[in-house]
Amino acid sequence: MQQTVVTVEGRFEHHRPAERGTVTLAVGFEGPARDDVVRRTTELHARVVEQVRAMHAPSSGPVTWWSSDRMSVGSRRPWNNEGKQLPLVHHAAVRLEVKFSDLGRLAAWVEQVSALDGVTMQGVRWTLTEATRRTLTLDARRRAVADALDRARVYAGALGLTDVRAVAVAEPGMLSDAGRPTGVGESVAAARTGKAAGDGAGLELKPEDITVAAAVHARFAAS
Repeated sequence: MQQTVVTVEGRFEHHRPAERGTVTLAVGFEGPARDDVVRRTTELHARVVEQVRAMHAPSSGPVTWWSSDRMSVGSRRPWNNEGKQLPLVHHAAVRLEVKFSDLGRLAAWVEQVSALDGVTMQGVRWTLTEATRRTLTLDARRRAVADALDRARVYAGALGLTDVRAVAVAEPGMLSDAGRPTGVGESVAAARTGKAAGDGAGLELKPEDITVAAAVHARFAAS
């Protein structure tokens, strides 16, 4: 019996509330005296780090991880609106990242630390734990394959065909019509993270849901 080839894409998405929030901030000052700028930045950095260390507990939180870059120091000669070059301005800054497992404590700390002169909030990156992301990814891949099979059965049924057999499953873009696929690949899975960007006017601290999505391309023989 002649067979009809049905090629489809299967998709599935999980949407889950964020479980972690990583705050990015910069500590720094600028001014006419290099030593004073460096001293003030060093003192403020130590103050912020002290707060972070007091909250740091990798297994229980509220801070599960943090990092601090080395201080960057530089200078520039600004120009005024008359085209004249002004005296040298020195600047120093240190970038920190702080990951919270307690999102309520994250919001409270951001409100507190952002009020300090010399602190610039740069953003919050919302994520899932690695264990949750891995579990959802595997489930999304299985459901994407099931979705592909359901689609193929619908198309085959519309043609009056009842027997549907999988021929190939591949990552999107790898199932070429120009030739037979060489094997079976894993489905593509992506985790999109919500990000709140700091622009000096404040941060949006209500995280968006995290989307874990999977897609597969599949070919079926129907008869």
